[in-house]
Amino acid sequence: MDIREELAYINQFARTALTEEQVYVFSVRLCDNEVDRDFERFDTAALERLGELFLGKSGIFDHQWSARGQTARIYRTEVVREAARVTTAGDGYCWLKGWAYLLRTEKNADLIAEIEGGIKKEVSVGCSVAKRVCSVCGAEEGCCQHVRGQMYGDRLCFTELREPVDAYEWSFVAVPAQREAGVVKRFGQEGGEAALLRKQAALGRKYLQELRKEVVRLAMLADDGLDGSVLGKAMDRLEEPELLELKRGYEVQAARRFPAAPQLRRKCVEERGDETVFLV
Repeated sequence: MDIREELAYINQFARTALTEEQVYVFSVRLCDNEVDRDFERFDTAALERLGELFLGKSGIFDHQWSARGQTARIYRTEVVREAARVTTAGDGYCWLKGWAYLLRTEKNADLIAEIEGGIKKEVSVGCSVAKRVCSVCGAEEGCCQHVRGQMYGDRLCFTELREPVDAYEWSFVAVPAQREAGVVKRFGQEGGEAALLRKQAALGRKYLQELRKEVVRLAMLADDGLDGSVLGKAMDRLEEPELLELKRGYEVQAARRFPAAPQLRRKCVEERGDETVFLV
């Protein structure tokens, strides 16, 4: 699937159409049908249903339900089947893959770098199911004497999660219940030209940021009655031509107010009558 098709999926969840330059896209292994650390697992039908429920759901951190923690959104899902692999339960292994996007903003720059660097990788899902049954006898959880994690003959007791009814969110976590849940890889690879343009854009933003700080500094030197915070906000709305013009004007004013003192006074030279005053 090319980027135009991906953007078509993404823009179903955006209020204004997003472009390739505005989004960072990556895929995650949300969950699978293997027995996890809590001795629970989703059956295959549950994964199919979760694929529908997770569309449009937010990615957050550590299952903390706060709008401030919203980072990404799932826009497409697929159940991936690995025919050569068998689960602990004895059936074919499969897992739910989700594609997520987040905006390329300064706020998200560190998160993108951590995803790229493999720091932010593990994920966990928050959802609810209608049925939780014992793998040994098929009874509803709590209605039998079997204990999760114990072996009964050659059968491991675990709880099978069936019939999902809701998906709340997915989170970046340090230790997921499902051992293999996490970021798979970023969608696509930037070509050399695109990477160069992105690098140049970042340098341009840094240059403007430094230029704005310098204009504010000069303005405060020229007139110490100015409010620096208010001035800083005003500079944020200006681009390079206006900033350079203000910089030249404030440099002149600051120089008049704080003229540079000469390193050597002529009178001192005349009094000494030699050149030793120039020794450093």
